[in-house]
Amino acid sequence: MTLTLALQLCSVFGITSLLAFGGGNAVIPQFELLTVTVHHWLTAQQFTDSFAIAQAAPGPSTLIVSLLGFRAGGVWGALIATAAMVIPTGIIVWGVAKLWDRGHGEKVWRHALQDGMAPIAVGLILAGGVVVAQHAESNWVQLAMTVIATGILCVSKTNPLIVAVSCGVVGYVLGA
Repeated sequence: MTLTLALQLCSVFGITSLLAFGGGNAVIPQFELLTVTVHHWLTAQQFTDSFAIAQAAPGPSTLIVSLLGFRAGGVWGALIATAAMVIPTGIIVWGVAKLWDRGHGEKVWRHALQDGMAPIAVGLILAGGVVVAQHAESNWVQLAMTVIATGILCVSKTNPLIVAVSCGVVGYVLGA
C-alpha cells in the first residue's frame, strides 16, 4: 500500500459517498467508472463479480466498497475504502438529522426536498443496474433471464431468493 494509492482510495470513495442518494447501489456507475476505467484497479468482469458477491452477502449494499478497496490495495485498501465511504457521510447525516428534526410541523421545503430526492435516487439505482447488466450478460440466455427476473420482481411479490435460485438453476442447466 503506497501513500498515493491510499489517497486515491480516500478520494474515490470519500467523494463518491457524498453522491450516494439512495444508498450504495446509487453510485455503482460512478464506482465502475473510477475503479475500472480511470484507475484500472480491476476489470469490468471483476467489478461485476464484486457486485454479485456484495449483493449475495448479508448486510448493506455498500459491501462492494470493501471488495473494490481490497482489489485495489488488499486488506488495507478494503479498510481505507470502507472508512472513506462511511465516515464523511456518517458525519454529514448526523448533522443534517439534527437540523431535520429541529422544529416540528409541516415544512414546505422538507416535502419539496423529499419529493425531489426520490426520483433522483430511483434514477441513480436504475443506472447502476444498467451498468452492471452491461458486463454481466454475455449471451441471449443471460439477457433473457435478466429481463424475466426483473419482470417477475416488478409485478409480483415473489421472494427474490426464489428468483435468484431459479435463475441459477436455469443458467446451470443451459450452460449460460
